Amino acid sequence: MTTTARTTTTPGRATTTGTATAGGTATATGRASPRLARAALAAAAALAVFTALPAGSAHAAATGTFFYTSRDAGDLEMDNPADGECRLLVQGGATKASNQTDTRATIYSDHGCEEPRRTLRPGQSATFTGSLPHSVQFG
Repeated sequence: MTTTARTTTTPGRATTTGTATAGGTATATGRASPRLARAALAAAAALAVFTALPAGSAHAAATGTFFYTSRDAGDLEMDNPADGECRLLVQGGATKASNQTDTRATIYSDHGCEEPRRTLRPGQSATFTGSLPHSVQFG
């Protein structure tokens, strides 16, 4: 079985040549109009851009509420927090946390989600003493 296809594009002109053999022979040679060539090029460029985007480029959101008690402000909450986004536990850090979302919440000692302290599965709660956690990330 032989299959050959070649497309040559020069400014203002596209030439396509093809050969196929499988129990018979078929050959096609032709010139596409400049308008058709530009449309094909635009479609190929759009496809290349679309396939280059990461599948999960938009942040999904956890469903539910993450509750925490801050040292200075009392009870606070985050509704449907975005996955992968580092969120600050404001007002002095958290003394308590309750993960009532549908995804895990990793709690960090620092303000930039770099020093993991504890992970709470959906439905879990924790109390913190001493050095308080200052950030959380979902997902």
